[in-house]
Amino acid sequence: MDRRTALMAPFVGSMALMAGAKAEASPAQPQAEPGTKPKRINKCIELLEQGQPIYVTIGFGGYEEGKKMAQTIYDMIVYDMEHKPLNLVGLEQYMRGLKDGGPTKSGHLTPTVVPQLPCGGWDEATMQANYWMVHQVLDTGAHGIYLCHAGDPGAVRVVVRSARYPFDRIGIDPEVPEGRRGSGGQREASKAWEVTVPEYYRKADLWPLNPEGELMLAIKCEDKYALTNCEKTCAVPGVTFAEWGPGDMSMSLGTPTVGEYGSIEMKRARARVLKAAKANNLYFLNDANVNDIEDQIKEGVMCLMGNAETVEKGRRFTKRTMPV
Repeated sequence: MDRRTALMAPFVGSMALMAGAKAEASPAQPQAEPGTKPKRINKCIELLEQGQPIYVTIGFGGYEEGKKMAQTIYDMIVYDMEHKPLNLVGLEQYMRGLKDGGPTKSGHLTPTVVPQLPCGGWDEATMQANYWMVHQVLDTGAHGIYLCHAGDPGAVRVVVRSARYPFDRIGIDPEVPEGRRGSGGQREASKAWEVTVPEYYRKADLWPLNPEGELMLAIKCEDKYALTNCEKTCAVPGVTFAEWGPGDMSMSLGTPTVGEYGSIEMKRARARVLKAAKANNLYFLNDANVNDIEDQIKEGVMCLMGNAETVEKGRRFTKRTMPV
């Protein structure tokens, strides 16, 4: 060999060894369990259509946090921008991390991600001033919107309109005029879902208002003002599920400690929101533990937050077959 080749040989050899060692050390890409093929983009919608409860957790952060959560035992991640900063870049990176760490064992690209908006649904004017948050959240490829302090049906209607394209005609009536979501973000969102732009247009609508939709709208009736209007807010077409937010509700009712969650006022608040949800064919979210998970499922609670032991017990109880 010539002098240059001789000098380069040790370097080339060491680089090849390093590359081999790196490849050997890299963890294998997660794979869906054999024989699993999702029918839906949104894992939680697929489960609810099967009559199965869904299990929910909280998330936040960027790419690395998303990648770590890609194989979570939970079906839905509520990306927290209510008590964490409004971080749309972080949310976009989080979605990419989830996808790069996927797919889930059920074969879905990612768990369902429904970000909380930092603005509350206090009134229609507040939501009209902040409608842009809905557009930008959905443009990341997120699977829905979570509206906190949903106290006014007018505010909920604004969210519904902001989440829908003008050509989505199902359910259009005086209560919910046509959508106002515009063009521009569909390309990135469609890439996140691994569908074409026309497919994204067809699927990016609110479920179950649109049976083919892959987006979910959740509302929190979590204070005394929202409680007063919960029958009206839960009746707005386009909402998927509701919760009563015991932490904020307890503060609003003047019983701000966990030990007071069992007060008669709190029990009445939970019962009222649950009744309003059921009356409008909405799903209901509630915290659960190993002692009450089965009773809550029997009661009709289909969206549940609890620890790993609670989640496992709930899935056994309903004989769930979709891989976790």
